[in-house]
Amino acid sequence: MSSGTNSQGSGAEVRVEGLIKTYGAFRAVDDVSLTTRPGEFLALLGPSGSGKTTVLMSIAGFETPEYGEIHIGGVQVTDLAPNRRDIGIVFQNYALFPHMTVRENIAFPLRRRKVGRAEIAERVEAAIRLVRLDGHGDKLPAALSGGQQQRVAIARATVFRPTVLLMDEPLGALDRRLREDMQFEIKEFQRRLGVTIIYVTHDQEEAVMMADRIAVMRSGRIEQIGSAEDLYDRPVNAFVADFIGQTNLIPARVADVSADLAVVEIAGQRLAIPRPQPASVPAGTAAQVAIRPERFEIAAAGMPGLDGIVRESLYAGGTRLLVVELGPGLQVKARVPAGVDVPHQDPGSPIRLACRPDYIRLYPA
Repeated sequence: MSSGTNSQGSGAEVRVEGLIKTYGAFRAVDDVSLTTRPGEFLALLGPSGSGKTTVLMSIAGFETPEYGEIHIGGVQVTDLAPNRRDIGIVFQNYALFPHMTVRENIAFPLRRRKVGRAEIAERVEAAIRLVRLDGHGDKLPAALSGGQQQRVAIARATVFRPTVLLMDEPLGALDRRLREDMQFEIKEFQRRLGVTIIYVTHDQEEAVMMADRIAVMRSGRIEQIGSAEDLYDRPVNAFVADFIGQTNLIPARVADVSADLAVVEIAGQRLAIPRPQPASVPAGTAAQVAIRPERFEIAAAGMPGLDGIVRESLYAGGTRLLVVELGPGLQVKARVPAGVDVPHQDPGSPIRLACRPDYIRLYPA
C-alpha cells in the first residue's frame, strides 16, 4: 500500500511497457505492454499460468521484472517499494488481521501513515458506511461472512485514498450466489470512488460483467485487449474466440481467396465468406471457421449455408440447442429460437444452417 493520499478519490493511469519476468528458464511474463485510462476497470483474464497474477504483482511491486517499465500517474515506479506506489491491494484470502476488529483493520494503513487520530476515526467511519458495514465495526473477522470480510478488505485497501486498486481473484473463495452479488457491489463501489482497478480473474463471466476492458492472456502474453463486445464479436485469433464464450471451431480448407471473399470447404461442402475476418488465410491451407452457436440460424429455402443432420435437440426455455452433424465426426452446436410457432427440429431431421458473414471468423489451423 501507499504513503500517498488522493483526496479526490480519482484514479490514475497505469502504463506497463515491455514487461518481462522469468523464473529460471520459464518466462512467466513475455513482453507485456498495456495502459489503463484513469478510473478504468481493467480485467486481466486468462487460464492458470497465463501470467496475469505476475503482471499484477509486478505493478504492485511484489515482483521485480527483468525488463520493462511501470508508470503510475505518469511517474515511473518500476524500482519503487510497494508502499511508495499509491496503490491498494485486495487478495483472494483478504489477509485481514484476525485479532483486530473491523475498525482496527481498516484503520491500520492510516496508522502506518501517521494520520491524526481524529482524521482516522472520520475516514474509518466513512469507509464502513461506503462498504455497507454499519453496525459491524467492533466485530472480529471470524464473526463476519465471506462477503463481509471481502468488504473489509476493500475498505482497508482504499481508506487511504489510493489512485489504483489491484485485486487478485478476490471473489474466488465465495459461493456462486454471493460472488454474483459482490460483482455488482465492487463495480458500483468503483464507480462511486473513481479509483482505477486492475482485476485478475480466470472467470470470463466475471470479467465480462465487471470490466470496462479485458486483457486476455496466454503463456505470458496479451492476446487481445478490448471491450467484452470486441472480444466476443471480433476475436483476433482462435484462442480468444474459444476462451471468451462458446464457439464452434470448425476445421476447414481454404479453396479460394480474393480481395473480399474466401471460399472454404467444410465436410465436403463449400461456404463463401465475404470479407473474411480478421484476416485471409492462403488458398490451399487448413483453417478454422469460428461461428458462435447463437449466431447460427435455420436457413430459409435457397439461402446459402451448411447442410447437416440434427443429432440432438435440447429445449432451453426461449431457445433450443441443436447438435448438428455436418459430416462424419464433425458436429456443431446451434442455439435457435424456440416457441409454439417455431417448428421443432427433431433428431434425425435434415437442416441447413446459415450465419451472417459479419459473425464468421476465419483463422489459420
